[in-house]
Amino acid sequence: MAKLVLKSPYIKCGGGKNASGYLNYIGTREGVEILPDNRPPTRKQTQLVNKLCRDFPAAKKLQAYHQYEDAPTKYHASVFISQALEENLSRVSTSEGYMRYIANRPRVERVGDHGLFGDEDHVDLNTAMEELQTYTGNVWTHIISLKREDASRLGYDNAKAWRDLIRAHRNEIAEAMQIDPDSFRWYAAFHDEGDHPHIHLMAWSSNPRQGYLSREGLQSMKSLLTNDIFRMEMLQLYRSKSQSRDELVQTARNTVAELAENLRQKIADVPGIEHLLLELAGQLPSHGKMSYGYLPKKQKALVDRIVDELEQLPSVHTCYETWLALQHQIESYYKDVPLQRLPLSAQKEFRSVKNAVIREADRLRAHRFTPFQDDDAVERRSEREDAACREMAELWQKIHDRNLSDEELSRALRSLKYYADEWNPAANYYLGKLFRDGDIVPSDLKVARDYFELAADSYEILPAQYALGMLLLSKDKSVQDVETGLQWLFKASENGSSAAAYQLGKLCLSSKLVQRDPELARYYLERAAELYDPDAMCALGLYYLSDENGQYDPEMARAYLSRASQYGDGYARYLLSRDACSHPQPSVLLSGTRLLGQLARAFQVWQGPKKTPMRIDSKLLSQLMQKRAAHGLKGGYTESDDFQQSM
Repeated sequence: MAKLVLKSPYIKCGGGKNASGYLNYIGTREGVEILPDNRPPTRKQTQLVNKLCRDFPAAKKLQAYHQYEDAPTKYHASVFISQALEENLSRVSTSEGYMRYIANRPRVERVGDHGLFGDEDHVDLNTAMEELQTYTGNVWTHIISLKREDASRLGYDNAKAWRDLIRAHRNEIAEAMQIDPDSFRWYAAFHDEGDHPHIHLMAWSSNPRQGYLSREGLQSMKSLLTNDIFRMEMLQLYRSKSQSRDELVQTARNTVAELAENLRQKIADVPGIEHLLLELAGQLPSHGKMSYGYLPKKQKALVDRIVDELEQLPSVHTCYETWLALQHQIESYYKDVPLQRLPLSAQKEFRSVKNAVIREADRLRAHRFTPFQDDDAVERRSEREDAACREMAELWQKIHDRNLSDEELSRALRSLKYYADEWNPAANYYLGKLFRDGDIVPSDLKVARDYFELAADSYEILPAQYALGMLLLSKDKSVQDVETGLQWLFKASENGSSAAAYQLGKLCLSSKLVQRDPELARYYLERAAELYDPDAMCALGLYYLSDENGQYDPEMARAYLSRASQYGDGYARYLLSRDACSHPQPSVLLSGTRLLGQLARAFQVWQGPKKTPMRIDSKLLSQLMQKRAAHGLKGGYTESDDFQQSM
């Protein structure tokens, strides 16, 4: 059951109807104390329970009704009747029979003239009622309730706590209801009742034409109130490894991350999906926007089928089931009903996979070849090739140990900063990665760029030159500088970086940043292959299998794939096992693998909390952001014509 329950009916005012009576009731109703009574319900109680169920079928979904069904006693009948009336008060207020029951409820205790509160410290009930008597728009009658144990434990068993909560979020509530904050009007009253202490919150706009509460708006209201009321528990859920519940969540999140990383490294042998992709490729239009939303229904159904076929792969199925379990635990704070298990194709969080399927089919339709190796894997290989980076690898791995305590993490980061201040080039490079990736400290690409420049320019660390070039070629406008990024990749390639040469080859084949040039692409891929880069060897094998490049040569392709396989490239080994050099559409053999990579990225994007958890104190973060200028800093690479001349 959800921790917080929010119901939001409304009263349509005008035409002789107004909400003043409802306001008067919630502000002046007597407090209710229902004493335990295990005797059978009275005849009148039974009749009223049956009438409520007939008039308001949704009342059967209340927890109080299930308790009454399991144990039909006077006490459970009273609790159910009370809760059902409260949650349907805007409708029962017009029924004389119901109102007579409310007015004569047993065991009442009056708690003052009225209990209304709002933006003002003192609410005049008569003035408020007069305002509503002439109002002609919609008035929402929200009911927000907690379980008794939660209200008592968290301090929400009094009007002041609820008043402070609503005041703190009144503008956000107004936004969720599509009401201008300056026009937002509200009154509320706290009812300390039985198992479900709650408030009635009446809200409307001074402009009768304003106000609309969509399903998304209702969820937004519920989320922001839940996050505030349960903020400490939610912080524990996301951050505190010391609590058993959060350990479970953290373990699940780590599992998703590990499973996603495994997906990225898998080679998918999926002839069935390959056949469906070729079928989709034959149905795609030759022009127009290649996006799921623009496809006809027939092609959309085929895309969904491909995604659902991907879900049936054991590795994807395991990852998706783990993700669902974690998502259910988090959503249980907000929603009454269990998370519905949808097929992967129906999960909105993974809509990007559908467009990836379409892009893959479009690539097949155009017989377009694209090197597919993951950029992260290319970067890791460049680090292994650099002696300075290898020396710092152990500390870098320690920083990313998920089992590290916050104190141990801070010590490791201080060590990294110490090495950087002592002119260790790899330490500056890894500090740049920290601020680029944003998984340990909040992402700051400008700080990352500065650290990369320090390591790349003053120390000429090849992985730093490569990383700086790739960062400047990113889509982020705060750091994007295409010309300088290409220059850095060119310099790294000239200095012997196979990763940079490989990326330049990729850019010349498939990037929108430079003009497509298959000949120049082949030059850089061959340069990387000469530096024993197995990814480049595999890419050249596919290059010679593509008609698009005008260099179709199956024998040359087989030679490069065989060489890549000898150097341990699993993709090349797989292509040879599928006899790619004789296949009419060799690129399709890796389509499933590319889609697995896209799925892995989609799983990794999902992180629960939207922001990087701050596991270090602000003083240490400030120290990490202070880049120490190196002796003889050259101010950036300026040989601007080299790459352009080579093109």
